[in-house]
Amino acid sequence: MGQTLYLECSSGISGDMTVAALLDLGADEKVLRKALASLPVQGFEIEISRVKKSGLDVCDFNVKLDKQHENHDHDMEYLHGHHHKEALHEHEHHHHKEAPHEHEHHEHRGLLEIEKMIGQAEISERAKTTACRIFKILAEAEAKAHGTSIEQVHFHEVGAVDSIVDIVAVSVCLDNLDVDHVIVPYLCEGRGTVRCQHGILPIPVPAVVNIMEAHQLSVRITEVEGELVTPTGAAIIAAVKTGQVLPEQFVIKKTGMGAGKRSYERPSILRAMLVEKKEDGKSTNKERKDTIYKLETNIDDCTGEMLGYVMERLMEAGARDVHFIPIYMKKNRPAYELSVICDECRIKELEQIIFEETTTIGIRRLKMERTVLHREDAKVMLKEGELMVKKCTLPDGQVRFYPEYNSAAIVAKKAGVSLGQIIDECRHTYE
Repeated sequence: MGQTLYLECSSGISGDMTVAALLDLGADEKVLRKALASLPVQGFEIEISRVKKSGLDVCDFNVKLDKQHENHDHDMEYLHGHHHKEALHEHEHHHHKEAPHEHEHHEHRGLLEIEKMIGQAEISERAKTTACRIFKILAEAEAKAHGTSIEQVHFHEVGAVDSIVDIVAVSVCLDNLDVDHVIVPYLCEGRGTVRCQHGILPIPVPAVVNIMEAHQLSVRITEVEGELVTPTGAAIIAAVKTGQVLPEQFVIKKTGMGAGKRSYERPSILRAMLVEKKEDGKSTNKERKDTIYKLETNIDDCTGEMLGYVMERLMEAGARDVHFIPIYMKKNRPAYELSVICDECRIKELEQIIFEETTTIGIRRLKMERTVLHREDAKVMLKEGELMVKKCTLPDGQVRFYPEYNSAAIVAKKAGVSLGQIIDECRHTYE
């Protein structure tokens, strides 16, 4: 099983804060740099350093842009709209990649163009899926804010180079840490107003409000005068969050802290923890009990093409699994039962997709307990080459290795042998 990440957003969240926190947790810097170098994007370089925030040593992730792409954060002087113009000179050099609605110079890109760029990057399929999901959530929020469609919106918020780098970096780091559960109890947001190219906006800004509404994110408004949650930060949480309640007992395996660029009365720090549930005072390494939801509906008047499409949409939206079972309904009509396995936080979005894309008028919802084996990624060496596997530990301590299909296919092709031969050799080697 992958790792569980807890994000403590008491000072809000932004893209660069998230990247920094994940790097501090142990995400591989070399892997990240290689991934970002493969992006078909020009005009940036990244800096990873240590900085002091309220006397604490924290990680800082900074995207340095060339003059053509440079953005400046004028949030500090515009916190109160027209009331604080005297602060302009003092803060004119505050650079913040995560205030997209405040960009002075920006590039306009559409969602399809950005998804194509992500597809060309040399990153895992899981990282690509996460990045595309974040961008889609942003696109939906911006489209609603500006009264247009997701296909027509060309939002500089996401088109800016620094935002692309931040979102892809977050996705790569989550994949590198093998995070598959993300717990976020609530987001802390500030108050007041902020000036953007369209005028003075209330905090939270419309894009953030739209994301919070669409994905039912829990939020607390603090006394801080200023924007704590950026659109990218909100979109990241909406895309990766799987729960909001920490286990009753848990151990902290590792802690990371990421620095924000702004200076408010509370330190601009995002704290991230890799946690592991404990039961009866003992760490459960071999198995874990939790709950999962199954959404079911019977469909007898949809084409195969429609059903294939809805499966793709459900998986892209965060479903853990989707399958169809052939059934017979009343009047002996051949039909399909659609089953979707998902986390509780995904139910609303996935049900919306099912209603939109199929002819069903009702969905059954089941809460199910499950037992999950401890799982981790590993590598095994066969005579044909290196093979990626899932290493699973049974309750009695037995260890089993399950080959990853993509890795096995690559090894088989290079060695000129069948896929079944590679799988059998892996099984016989580690029985």
